[in-house]
Amino acid sequence: MTVIRAAASRRSETPNAVMTTLASPTQGGATQALWRVDMPPGRTGPLHSADAEQVWTVLGGAATAEVGTERTTVEPGDTLVIPAGAPRRVSTGDLPFIAVVAAPAGVGVYRAGETERIEPPWAV
Repeated sequence: MTVIRAAASRRSETPNAVMTTLASPTQGGATQALWRVDMPPGRTGPLHSADAEQVWTVLGGAATAEVGTERTTVEPGDTLVIPAGAPRRVSTGDLPFIAVVAAPAGVGVYRAGETERIEPPWAV
């Protein structure tokens, strides 16, 4: 059994959110990555895709999720399953947005229109 203490969680800031790594290979030896997203009001993340499925569960606030050609609002208690390869973008309105996300460790992301694979630091 591995216990990852809150004080040992790794925080990564982007222009639109703070990701807090809760578990990953480099954070407790997990084979899955689990992170928390804290996104302030009025922010829009970049359009990108991932090479693995992601599961987002909303803890607080609300956000608009664009996945492929679909657009939906997610609120506390909702879980959004985003398939691998689907273009996605998350935007907040007047409230901050808090979610936990699970994905295979080492999931790669691709910015819209680019082919360079990026491993986000919160998923390794």
